[in-house]
Amino acid sequence: MLKAVVIDPSAVARGLLNTVLLDGGYDVVGATHTCASAMVQLIKHHPHIVCIAREQIEKEGDAIREIRANWPKTLIFMVSSEMDAATIQAAHAMGVSGFIVKPFKADTVLNTIRNVVIAMVKRQRAAMEKAASEAPPAAD
Repeated sequence: MLKAVVIDPSAVARGLLNTVLLDGGYDVVGATHTCASAMVQLIKHHPHIVCIAREQIEKEGDAIREIRANWPKTLIFMVSSEMDAATIQAAHAMGVSGFIVKPFKADTVLNTIRNVVIAMVKRQRAAMEKAASEAPPAAD
């Protein structure tokens, strides 16, 4: 079961996303309103997924860099009601893996996360196959 942490200043949004993820089979190991308190959850649980509100990214911009540095395989999803091309491009540059749009629709949230996880697994498999094909043959 994939572990998730939700970071959103809105208790309602945290609760809704928490419910969607739990119903979708994810283990929500932390839900908090600030990046600082979320770091405790990240250290303790090493989650596979972090859902972070756009406001928190803008307010605590170093949080994404810290997550990327300490948990490079963790998938980061930006949660926002407003998504424009510039925001998406900047978020990708920071290391955001995907985007969840408010208001939440359970199927859309779960499909978004699923598609990003599948794409990541495909990239990892392709990289492993490429490395194996480029490796020198073993000496007998």
